[in-house]
Amino acid sequence: MTDPAHDPGPDAAAATYDGPSDVAADPFKLSTGGTIRIGTASWTDPTMTAAGVFYPSGADSAEERLQYYASRFPVVEVDATYYSLPARRTSELWVDRTPPDFTFDIKAHALMTGQPTETKRLPKDLREALPGELAEKTRIYAKDLPDDLRDDVWAWFADGVEPLKEAGQLGSILLQYPRWFFTSSENRAAIEEAVERLTANGLTAAVEFRNGSWFNEKNIERTLRFLGDRRIPLVMVDGPQGFKSSVPAIVATTSPELAVVRFHGRRTETWEKPGIKTVERFRYLYDEDELTEWAPRVREAASQVQETHVLFNNCYANYGATNALQLAELLDELSASEPAT
Repeated sequence: MTDPAHDPGPDAAAATYDGPSDVAADPFKLSTGGTIRIGTASWTDPTMTAAGVFYPSGADSAEERLQYYASRFPVVEVDATYYSLPARRTSELWVDRTPPDFTFDIKAHALMTGQPTETKRLPKDLREALPGELAEKTRIYAKDLPDDLRDDVWAWFADGVEPLKEAGQLGSILLQYPRWFFTSSENRAAIEEAVERLTANGLTAAVEFRNGSWFNEKNIERTLRFLGDRRIPLVMVDGPQGFKSSVPAIVATTSPELAVVRFHGRRTETWEKPGIKTVERFRYLYDEDELTEWAPRVREAASQVQETHVLFNNCYANYGATNALQLAELLDELSASEPAT
């Protein structure tokens, strides 16, 4: 059943924020020297691009929408690369359409985190190189690929985001592991391999877990030490609790360079429900109390690293953008209350 407090519709959601529209437009500079960037995990969802929801009248093309988004937020997460390997030309267009200090965080392709992909979504060259029995499958896993084709997937991904890297606009590559990816020596080795592949191409990884075993009482210290020893940023998350795929909302920085926080909403009834559209799974508007809990946590994390990215993945309509502005205002108020140094 829909909770009207957390799913009020776009007009009511917009009315929950009456602060300045540009409060999140620039990165927050902390007295510790760190920077906080706040944004959303989409700028193209149809519920967000619908008339009157987020974009002004006249911002109808892909170019105009990205330009407008980049005038409101300094970072965005690209989710489409999970489903389809990135194309170099697309990255070039993103560079052309955004300011030089705008940052793109890119989600790793499904094959890079042990998850299946639709064969038809692979680039033509890769599809044509598949062995016959694999080419006939609807979905394939990286473990089924010959070594050279598995290498090609990583190389294709790196080439696709190269223009962003060259322009200094590439943030982290999000390695989001599935809920069946539990803590084990084999899976820690898989993370190390993935990070090494990215690092070899000059790319920065960040790791998000969707299995609670990594953070139970027995394993949490080992998990944080594993990431910290390798300077791999842990993606801190806020999301529904009580599921095998739930992880606690902890504050832990495991790299001095980068911290990432992702807000998934707290819509429990759809979190693990099969056959749900992605935008429906995260259809949740945070209230002020929930965001107020997080503002000092974000500040705490940001005080320990060079850069912090805060991304709202509750991308139904204007929910993520509204919550991003609200959190930015809360952080602005915290900064204003700090004693002068």
